[in-house]
Amino acid sequence: MRVIVFFDLPTLTANDRRAYTQFRKYLIRSGFIMLQESVYAKLALNQTAAANICSGLKMHRPSDGLVQVLTITEKQFQRMEFITGEFASDTVISDERVVVL
Repeated sequence: MRVIVFFDLPTLTANDRRAYTQFRKYLIRSGFIMLQESVYAKLALNQTAAANICSGLKMHRPSDGLVQVLTITEKQFQRMEFITGEFASDTVISDERVVVL
């Protein structure tokens, strides 16, 4: 499964920028990978792990702004179409149980 986080946070004041930076750093420390600006994704082994990821996001959410979470399966993630550009990542995108590198 993949947990995808979409966020739109204000950056008008110094406190807003600090909250934005802290939330973004939390995502990176937690293993999220940036798909686009303000869109991050993380791999979850099952629905229980995805629920734990969501509860961690709720604990570290900023006070202002919009944060949305979407949980999808690997098959759904693989069916993502790229209209312009291409996906560049160091991670392996496969639903195989064993991946030989």
